[in-house]
Amino acid sequence: MDNDLIRDMFDSLGEVTIKRMFGGKGIYHQGIILALEVDGEILLKADQVSAPEFAEAGSRQWTYDGKSKPVAMPYWSIPDAALDDPEEMTKWVRLAWEAALRAKK
Repeated sequence: MDNDLIRDMFDSLGEVTIKRMFGGKGIYHQGIILALEVDGEILLKADQVSAPEFAEAGSRQWTYDGKSKPVAMPYWSIPDAALDDPEEMTKWVRLAWEAALRAKK
């Protein structure tokens, strides 16, 4: 995914930094990771507080194949409704930022 498009998606937070990692990209705000780009898809950070909202909105949690079983990561797909609605995108980006701040503590 193009870095300018990623920056546009996170514009409501202000400046984001994008770093290459593991064949994808990490998306940071104020030095804290809040999202990933994996295989052309943006995945937003969630935790026990916000993950239920992501699940209710139809998002799916990112997993990868571990040595013996799938491993669930704290990143979720963006709800479809947010992809074409900047106000809705702002809501989900803010939830990801809040989860990132909680994880930092």
